[in-house]
Amino acid sequence: MTMRRGRRLGVDVGDVRIGVAVCDPDGLVATPVETVPAGPRSIARLVEITEEAGAFEVVVGLPKSLNGREGPAAVKVRGYALELLAALPDEVQVRLFDERMTTMTAASLLRQGGKSSKMSRNVIDQAAATVILQGALDAERTRGTAPGETL
Repeated sequence: MTMRRGRRLGVDVGDVRIGVAVCDPDGLVATPVETVPAGPRSIARLVEITEEAGAFEVVVGLPKSLNGREGPAAVKVRGYALELLAALPDEVQVRLFDERMTTMTAASLLRQGGKSSKMSRNVIDQAAATVILQGALDAERTRGTAPGETL
């Protein structure tokens, strides 16, 4: 299988904020889009962003523990991803992708870019979503198959 064409959304689900990223139609580069406040309206906003971007897939970061197990945070994200799937049009897939270390990677990249922790608080979730999506894109390009788990 070759790299699938089309835009994808990357989503980093947090208790307070949800970071969102999107990629180009060729699936080469992920870029940050916005930070959505967590809460009852977040699913509706993610559906809007998905439609605005014309995305065929939403890649949601699944926070596994370092040993690969799924704890309470992963259970919460899995439930959220299922809610999102139910709200999206039938042709849009939701895929879970192992996000271990992405927030640390995103924080490190922001520090390297000269962002203070106070400034980066507003963009850390977008950066984490970008790292998640870029990881999924790179994995698909390397393996030739879609990464993670389809819901």
